[in-house]
Amino acid sequence: MYLKVAKTWCIRLVPLVLLLISYYCFTFYVQSNGSTIKFPAPTKSLCEEWMGQGKKWESLNFTSITRKTDLFLKLEDFFWQQHLSTLALPYGIKGSESLLLKILAVTANYKMPSTIDNLECRTCVVIGNGFAIKNSSLGAAINKYDVVFRLNDGPVRGYEQDVGNKTTLRIFYPESAFYNPSLHNNPDTLLVLVPFKQQDLRWLKEILYNEKRVRKGFWKPPPQIWLAKPSQIRVLDPYFLHHTASKLLQIPLQQKGREKLFHPTTGILTVFMALNYCDVVHIAGFGYPKVKDQKQPIHYFGSSTMTAMKDSYHDLGREAQILRKLEEAGAILYLHAHS
Repeated sequence: MYLKVAKTWCIRLVPLVLLLISYYCFTFYVQSNGSTIKFPAPTKSLCEEWMGQGKKWESLNFTSITRKTDLFLKLEDFFWQQHLSTLALPYGIKGSESLLLKILAVTANYKMPSTIDNLECRTCVVIGNGFAIKNSSLGAAINKYDVVFRLNDGPVRGYEQDVGNKTTLRIFYPESAFYNPSLHNNPDTLLVLVPFKQQDLRWLKEILYNEKRVRKGFWKPPPQIWLAKPSQIRVLDPYFLHHTASKLLQIPLQQKGREKLFHPTTGILTVFMALNYCDVVHIAGFGYPKVKDQKQPIHYFGSSTMTAMKDSYHDLGREAQILRKLEEAGAILYLHAHS
């Protein structure tokens, strides 16, 4: 009888043993093949690791940069007082105060959702539009972060397996806006305008007040009808672009002589925003092909190649260097292999 019982238990244990063997074989295979895909741990684990290492912002030793967690412009910045900005757009609001007053009076909300703002530790991921994220299968992992930043017109539908389908903040400017934001965003996604020029604010005011659209002043026609809810709209404080340029990238803010004037990309700007607001910052989809690879696609969508960047007003080499330094300092973590 005992022999029969023992035999029955042995038969029942066979699937478990096979499962364990399969798991260890798979683990050995991944390690031996030098897998470079980094699947992030659950939120709790990421925060415990961050707490144990000490706060990243303090360890970066940014010169004369105070951490700022209020990302958006607020009406009280202008109401009953004169804003003391000494710089015009994109690095300040001098000369644009009246436009901002009208915009902020309609949008009426200037905060992050309390469900995120009240978190003791915020985990964030910044999703760039680079080709490196294509075929990465990172979608499910990306959706687990508290905050998912997306850039410009990077699509979600049809690319969920690689880029996920959660969007907390969409950072954009008029030329990169979707006609219908609901196509590639969640219903509660915050649409954060980066005003590079006064015409960007005028475009938003004309949309909000249903005024006659002025088409001049854009390098590409922005949507003339924009189906965004005012409650979703935010205007980024120029503080972040100013400090990304002057402190992080250390590039000139004004043109001197024939010197070409560079501006930060929305990608490096958003990384700096995340470093200010978040406690854990991971990134994916960053990096451009080498200049000699003119036929290499630069996005995970579409067909644009490096030839489209030949007249760029961005210092891509400098930005890559800064991202590398941030990675080496442990301030950011890439979720996939990169050069």
